[in-house]
Order: sequence, then C-alpha cells, then structure tokens
Amino acid sequence: MVIFESRPDVVVQISALAIKSGNAVILKGGKEAQNSNRVLAELIRKTLSKSDSIPENAIIIVETRDEVTELVKISSGIDLIIPRGSYELVRHIQEHALAPVLGHGDGICHLYIHEDADQRKSLDVSLDSKLDYPAVCNALETLLVHHKFPDSWLANILLKMQESGVELRVCTDTKIRLEPYQDLNLSVAKDIDWETEYEDLILSIKTIKSEEEAVEHINQFGSKHTEAIVTENSNLAEWFMKTVDAAGVFWNASTRFADGFRYGLGAEVGVSTGKTHARGPVGLEGLVIYKYKLYGNGHVAGNYGKGKKDFVHTEINL
Repeated sequence: MVIFESRPDVVVQISALAIKSGNAVILKGGKEAQNSNRVLAELIRKTLSKSDSIPENAIIIVETRDEVTELVKISSGIDLIIPRGSYELVRHIQEHALAPVLGHGDGICHLYIHEDADQRKSLDVSLDSKLDYPAVCNALETLLVHHKFPDSWLANILLKMQESGVELRVCTDTKIRLEPYQDLNLSVAKDIDWETEYEDLILSIKTIKSEEEAVEHINQFGSKHTEAIVTENSNLAEWFMKTVDAAGVFWNASTRFADGFRYGLGAEVGVSTGKTHARGPVGLEGLVIYKYKLYGNGHVAGNYGKGKKDFVHTEINL
C-alpha cells in the first residue's frame, strides 16, 4: 500500500513499478488530486482487464482516510506500507500499522563546508542544495561551516541566500565571525532549529571546529536522508562518507541529487532511511526480495556432517 501526496503522476509511476516487480498495490493519494487519481487508476485497471497475465485488481485505489485507517490494521495480506508526505502522516502510519513500513519521517539534510573547500564549489553546492527546490525532503536545512573557512566566502554565500529570500538563523559563533558584514540579516538560532525540517526558505548555519564535530552534529540531528561535504581533501571526504550515518552521502555535490530518477533507478516508490532491505530512493530493485530454490533427489540433512557426507563448501584462505 502506498499513501502519497497530491501528485497524480505518482499513480502511474507506482502502478508501473508494482506491475513490473510482480506486486499488487493499493493506492491512496491526496484529496486535492482525487479526480485525477481516479481517472488514471481506472485507465490502468481498464488496460489490465484485457491482460491474460495480470489481474485488474492488481491496482486498487482507495479515497478516504477511514479506508486507510482500516487497512493499516491488517496484519496479513499487505506486505509493505509506504507512506509519502508530511512528517505527521509518516509517523502516524509508523505508529499504527501492523505491516512493515518503509519510508522516512524527516529530510533534515546537512552540508559541511571544510576549511580547504573550493570557493566556487562551496557557493554552487550550497545555493543549489537550498534553492533548487526548498520544499522537498532532499533540500538543505543546516549548513555547517569550518571555523577556518574564509569569513568573506561564507558571507558571500549567505548574502546570495538572503537575496533569494532565505531567512538566516545562525549560532552565536557564526554571528560573531560575521559581524563586519552589515548587509547580512542574521537571527540567533534556537535549539529547535537544529532538528527542524523547514521545507521553506529558512536555513540554519553553525560554525564547526573540526570534522569530528561536524559528523557528531549530523549523526545527532540528521534524519539519515542525505548529507554532503565540500572539500578538496579526498581522504577527508572518504572518511566523512564512511562515518556519516545516512542513506546518501555526497562529496562536492548538491543534496538535490538524492532522487530515484537522478540515480538512474527510473521512478521511485519513496525514500527509505531505514537499514533493512532497501535504503535511499527505492525503485524497481527495492520492490523485489529473495527466494531460495533447492532442487533435490531425496536429499536429507541428516546425511551430512562429521563422518558423513561432506558439503562442497570452499575453504577461505585466511
């Protein structure tokens, strides 16, 4: 079952992925697109009714919250529930569903700019991560900046953000280091800002003294969605990408690349920040699972072991 936001194109994408991966799917879209969802689902079902191999009811659409409330209580028959949308929706489904839930509650994404970061890359990656599409889960919410990164370069980044309508919320150290730049309108960030997904033209900025502090901050406040670093130090970048706990970790690239289409997966059913089976944007491969087939001829396990028949395992040379 997939519960999704007000985007009728999702009906087509999810239906195609379900059919291709051999799954049936129950769809529940946002009420704002209810009529479009209904028409698209009926077109797909009408086409399936002409198929000899795929039943029409492989695609089912429901339209009310009451139906969803009842469906999440089912403990058999639904293998997986994928909620897409607001934090409240995802958390509600995660708390009440009896079937496994795949998804993410927040998209609190960070960008860490190291002291040896290239000026142009720092500017481009920062602006794109925040401004390309601020209202989505892979947009930048917190900018972490090394204390030795040039103040003038940081001021330029934030001025460009401000000119684009971004509200800037900074830690005390950042406010002090940027006092000479009077054109910047900086408010002091509160504790809640570090754990907030704005999905809006608001950005938190924190000055960091070391890469260890940056990773600690990310692992504490991040939502395991997408994190990024800007640095010219390849060893540091590799360490950062291995140490940060997230579905996606990028080097000198915008967080906005965290997307099924951009990964080459085609359509995606959603983004998973969990650590089982599928993680990150979940496409076709994330909707299939293992099955072991064993072809025997009366074989029994009791015939194998010490003093009996040997398994043909290959010893690993240590």
